[in-house]
Amino acid sequence: MDLKNESVVTEFILLGFSGRWELQIFFFVTFSLVYSAVALGNILIIVTVTLSTTLHSPMYFLLGNLSFLDMCLSTVTTPKMITDLLAEHKTISKWGCMTHMFFMHFFGGAEMTLLIVMAFDRYVAICKPLHYRTIMSRRLLNGFVILSWIIGFIHTMSQMVLVVNLPFCGPNVVDNIFCDLPLVIKLACMKTYTLELFVIADSGLLSLICFILLLISYAAILGTVWQRPSGGLSKALSTLSAHVIVVTLFFGPCIFIYAWPFSSFAGNKILPVFYTVIIPFLNPIIYTLRNQKMQVAMRKLPFLLISSMQNF
Repeated sequence: MDLKNESVVTEFILLGFSGRWELQIFFFVTFSLVYSAVALGNILIIVTVTLSTTLHSPMYFLLGNLSFLDMCLSTVTTPKMITDLLAEHKTISKWGCMTHMFFMHFFGGAEMTLLIVMAFDRYVAICKPLHYRTIMSRRLLNGFVILSWIIGFIHTMSQMVLVVNLPFCGPNVVDNIFCDLPLVIKLACMKTYTLELFVIADSGLLSLICFILLLISYAAILGTVWQRPSGGLSKALSTLSAHVIVVTLFFGPCIFIYAWPFSSFAGNKILPVFYTVIIPFLNPIIYTLRNQKMQVAMRKLPFLLISSMQNF
């Protein structure tokens, strides 16, 4: 296409949540409170895991990394969404939009991988308890965390390297609360059918494959404990319950978003909010309310902070 007579898009308009001014204020207050809780809750978990010696185990090390990724994922989009609720012109620069999409898929891909690592950790803890500390060594844990970040980087780069140079010369309205690949791709001044299929294959299949691997790990755990005494199954279910809830909440919306036809994606603003705001808000609650050890460590956190300051 000849772009000489077309205006080059330098910014996108985010429609966000439409409605009366009173409704915008309600959303502003609600999401501001939720995001504050996301930041404080996940920071609290990270600090508690770092300072409490009783939580220096592989499971809590991975939980601290999950909290960090949750906080980063929410921070990429939520502050912009909150400020746009009170803005008359909801715009974002082209490169700001590209940055949003890069980090969303970077942290999202890393978190998917980390959830698989956490499932493997639970498998070793339940099925091979005598060798747990030996298998889940600090070296292996650090390797798993680095691997999750590498996979997240490869995941986002495999898409952004194709999207960043797309020509945008016509419509620039994104009917959502933030920039995301499916809607932005459709605004390009060229046929994007093949690229749309690639995004579905990359993001959707990555989510689906990770989810299937998690189900396999859960099946292996349940199959192992099924042959043990009657109390083994209930103990395993109690141990896995928090992780299963988190995995379901994370992968459900993610698979739905990218498995849904592109023509039906527009206007679907509830799932992105659930994925980037609600899940990072629920994860700290799920892991702390169902974990007595974490609750005890949090109650001792003020004393740990004072002790660390004195040592410093």
